[in-house]
Amino acid sequence: MKWMGALIGYFIYRFPGALLGFFLGSMLEQARMGSLNYGSSSRGLTKRSFELKLLALAAIVIKADGQIVAEELRYVRNYFIGQYGELRAQEIFQHFNQEIKKESQSINALGADFVQGTVYATRVQILHFLFGIANADGQVSPSELSKLSEIAKAMRLRINEYEIIKAMFVKDTDQAYKILGLEPQATVDEIKKAYRSQAKKYHPDRIQTQDEALLKGAQQKFLQIQEAYETLKKQRGF
Repeated sequence: MKWMGALIGYFIYRFPGALLGFFLGSMLEQARMGSLNYGSSSRGLTKRSFELKLLALAAIVIKADGQIVAEELRYVRNYFIGQYGELRAQEIFQHFNQEIKKESQSINALGADFVQGTVYATRVQILHFLFGIANADGQVSPSELSKLSEIAKAMRLRINEYEIIKAMFVKDTDQAYKILGLEPQATVDEIKKAYRSQAKKYHPDRIQTQDEALLKGAQQKFLQIQEAYETLKKQRGF
């Protein structure tokens, strides 16, 4: 299942998509085996609950700019077909379509459910997935960014965490600085210090889990941090 997700993701968004697909496939693979225990054993969301709440967040992002874009729907649908097959995905998307037709969703309520039912690292990966949906049509719009920011706050993700993930999807001239949590006027010493801090924070060996999905997510961020540092080394000549 996780390798199917990685394959689908690769064909849609190449290497970043493969990593994201592997992560989602691992999550859904665990879901099929029982409860999704992303928090403690007493807090973990059940398979059904996690699945529907994730779809509800996906619906919020898809509706954020006032239009339902086919590429974004396809992005979500392809993953669920890859994980569950056509019949199960059909059942899931019947509910998904109902969520899209609703007038509103409570971001705060959904965020609180994920805070209570999952660990922090999982919520970071969920935000990655939601950014992937927003970017499925080739760009993340200002209204989508606004909703993603709300979701990040509701899931109690740190502001700098949101900005770092945003920088991985929204390209601009200062992207490398933003991935390291810096301003363009940062000194070379500040760049080196930020790199050491971020690399230590996101190094896969620091993640205390046997969950392959969380480890893959950490590896993706770790590689992007390394790439950002190498970019700044070349730009600044140190």
